[in-house]
Amino acid sequence: QVRLVESGGGLVQPGGSLRLSCTASGSGFSGYTMAWYRQSPGNRRHVVARIDTNGRAEYRDPVEGRFAISRDNAKNTMYLQMNDLKPEDTATYYCKVEFENYWGQGTHVTVSS
Repeated sequence: QVRLVESGGGLVQPGGSLRLSCTASGSGFSGYTMAWYRQSPGNRRHVVARIDTNGRAEYRDPVEGRFAISRDNAKNTMYLQMNDLKPEDTATYYCKVEFENYWGQGTHVTVSS
């Protein structure tokens, strides 16, 4: 069993930055491929970025070049650095253990002036 807790969401103006964190309980974090998903009202939840056990990252097109996913296995924590935020980035962001059904509770990001 893995428990995931996200933090770092909030209200930010367009062009601003936020850093989300996802901390996992239990052991085995370094062996998991991790991902950030997001869901906005009326839309499906979809992956934003993914990082494998070797630290290789991949991104969906709308965020590539603006977001950076990283992980610190010593802290059992994954991060999402979000820069140049746009109103369309407004969503609830979830972290997930890929290929397993472990989700965090979500942290909300609002980008608005």
